[in-house]
Amino acid sequence: MEKQPERNLLEQAAQSIRKSVTVKIASIFILMLLLMIPMSFIKSLISEREMHREAVISEVSDKWANQQRVYGPILSVPITKIHVLNGKETEVSYLAHFLPGSLEITSSIQPQSLYRGIYEVVVYDSQTNFSGSFIDLENYTEQLDQYDVHWDKAFLTINVSDLRGIKESILVDWNGKEKTVEPGSSIPGLVQSGITVLDILDRAPDSDSLSFSFDLSLQGSQTLEFIPLGKETNAHLSSNWADPSFSGSFLPDTRTVSEEGFEASYKVLELNKNYPQFWIGDRNKESIANSAFGVYLLLPMNDYQKSMRSAKYALLAISLTFLTFFLVEIFNRKEVHPFQYVLIGLALCLFYTLLISISEHFNFNAAYIVSSIAVITMIGLYTKAIMTSLFHTVVLVLILTLTYAFVYITLQVQDYALLIGSIGLTSILALTMFITRKIQWYELGSALKTQNQ
Repeated sequence: MEKQPERNLLEQAAQSIRKSVTVKIASIFILMLLLMIPMSFIKSLISEREMHREAVISEVSDKWANQQRVYGPILSVPITKIHVLNGKETEVSYLAHFLPGSLEITSSIQPQSLYRGIYEVVVYDSQTNFSGSFIDLENYTEQLDQYDVHWDKAFLTINVSDLRGIKESILVDWNGKEKTVEPGSSIPGLVQSGITVLDILDRAPDSDSLSFSFDLSLQGSQTLEFIPLGKETNAHLSSNWADPSFSGSFLPDTRTVSEEGFEASYKVLELNKNYPQFWIGDRNKESIANSAFGVYLLLPMNDYQKSMRSAKYALLAISLTFLTFFLVEIFNRKEVHPFQYVLIGLALCLFYTLLISISEHFNFNAAYIVSSIAVITMIGLYTKAIMTSLFHTVVLVLILTLTYAFVYITLQVQDYALLIGSIGLTSILALTMFITRKIQWYELGSALKTQNQ
């Protein structure tokens, strides 16, 4: 009989590499890392869609009215002083600013949702009443003895950050007299955008209290903020919006939040703030701005943030799926080609594209369920064709289902995400160690070669 020719050394080497467990593990690990490239593109897509949403919100808000910050009134009185410089007398002008002794703010907010394409933007109409008084001004005017005080030129300034939001004429009740307002701020160093009330005094005040009151009908977007200028400021906010986020330097002393809306009450004292009730010049602008408080009208959920958080678990889903296929290869001597791993990995990446695209039209929970079912079904059918084993297919489908359920639960309980994630990953690693504890890895490659000879 003619002796069969020996195998080509290159073919033997290729066969040895193909049957090497070490090479298989290394190739799977490299493939997992390579799949992070399309995942990075998917994360960029999520960020791009979120930026587009923010651009739409900014555009709609700009047409309606932007976030509003309202505070006032500030009583400003021109003062002058003679300075002698190089033997010449020069009159220098300043402004003395007084803040209210008491300030009451009552605001009712009526939100509504506007839509630009698929994007939702929260805007609101608000009805706000300001009332209070300037008290004991003589306690501060003693500091003005070296100045000439021009009480007849005193004026009030009220800050409104976006004047386009004003929807009704404003009349200020000043000591029982109605005063009209002028657009613009006369103290731009302190108030960049606002309205001014002129001709409020004709001489030094002859009473201990100067009272004021005015109503403000104002439109805005997402956020409404106030600043506690009073020596004692009391504010009460109410709305039918069920998802408020109380923001700023002060939180409500009392609050009630329900499906019907919210109510919040604040009390801020002079000692709680880092600026006085009286000063000269354009000081304290930053301190005043830093004392703002108010409410941000949240949308029920931010689907883009949830999608981005779920994408961070992509490596977990890919790792568990590949681990399952690899263990099936080990225990059942059934080979899976690297190209098949690639297709399965791409299917897992496709889940996140489906999730973000569907969640833009429906709520996140429904999008997550639909995307999970689509990807699990696709991989399950493909696994059945590869493995020709119903048991192995059911095991893989169960593992994928548990993985996506685990990620979903983690997304819902953000405060406990780290704890749940740590316990879950530890459990997965422990289970893998238990399943593979008796595998003789050094002998496995030889066994595979012997079986295929």
